[in-house]
Amino acid sequence: MILSDRDIIAALKSGRIKITPEPDLETQLGACSIDLHLGNTFMVFEHSRFSYIDPRQPQSIGDAMRTIVVPDGEPFIMQAGDFALASTREYIELADDLVGRLEGRSSIARLGITVHSTAALFEPGWAGTATMELSNLGRMAVALYPGMRICSFTFEQLSSPAMVPYRMKRGNKYAGQKDPKPSRLAEELSLEQLRGR
Repeated sequence: MILSDRDIIAALKSGRIKITPEPDLETQLGACSIDLHLGNTFMVFEHSRFSYIDPRQPQSIGDAMRTIVVPDGEPFIMQAGDFALASTREYIELADDLVGRLEGRSSIARLGITVHSTAALFEPGWAGTATMELSNLGRMAVALYPGMRICSFTFEQLSSPAMVPYRMKRGNKYAGQKDPKPSRLAEELSLEQLRGR
């Protein structure tokens, strides 16, 4: 069941959903979602320095990315075909019986900008900022500004609390993040190799 605006407000009041800084419900709350703001930190691939990424080599992923911090009031320009990681300004904590979903905003999508490729699900017990996989699918560059409403978040009620919420999951890779993090797929692949898969 997707939470309505009144259920989101109740969950915020009870602490089942925690959002820091506290949202301005007048501008951020929709009928079944809450808008989140673009943070100041972006990560981009330095494709001119690296010819490919090897997901089995953690340094391949980390070294191929550069962090850019954009001051408030200044734009981050996404050229046509660009890809960047970014995070929300808001730090989100979910109860053990709630799932969060990151959704794009229509006004942003109409500029050619998508905010996630596949990673839209935030498991029960999530705590951290939401990392977005930004892409410019259009043919023109688009200026994105830290602090603009970039995405929305919906919440779904589970049938019962998760036995192992994300924050307690062994080997969770992104819990507690405060800035965008590059893929940690290499850690997963290394673990699978150790297990003989």
